[in-house]
Amino acid sequence: MTGLGNTRTRWGPRSRGRMRSRTGPDRVTLGIVGLVCAVAGLFVLGIVLGPVAIVCGWLAMGRRWSSTHIPSVVAVALGAIDTLLAILWLA
Repeated sequence: MTGLGNTRTRWGPRSRGRMRSRTGPDRVTLGIVGLVCAVAGLFVLGIVLGPVAIVCGWLAMGRRWSSTHIPSVVAVALGAIDTLLAILWLA
């Protein structure tokens, strides 16, 4: 704050060590949200919640397949099943 005697302002970004990483709880939370959407999509609004589960699971995995994120993989698989069943039910 330059008004309180600090005449130096920050021009560059923060150092790497001080920035919050996006690899921890955010991915876990997205995986759980995707899993909840996938399970709820089996019962109601599968045409909406299925793709939401697929996107959340895919983003939680870091846009690549890895078996270390089990809720994310399950969210993508159940989301695909939800979407397929909803499309078949509509047809």
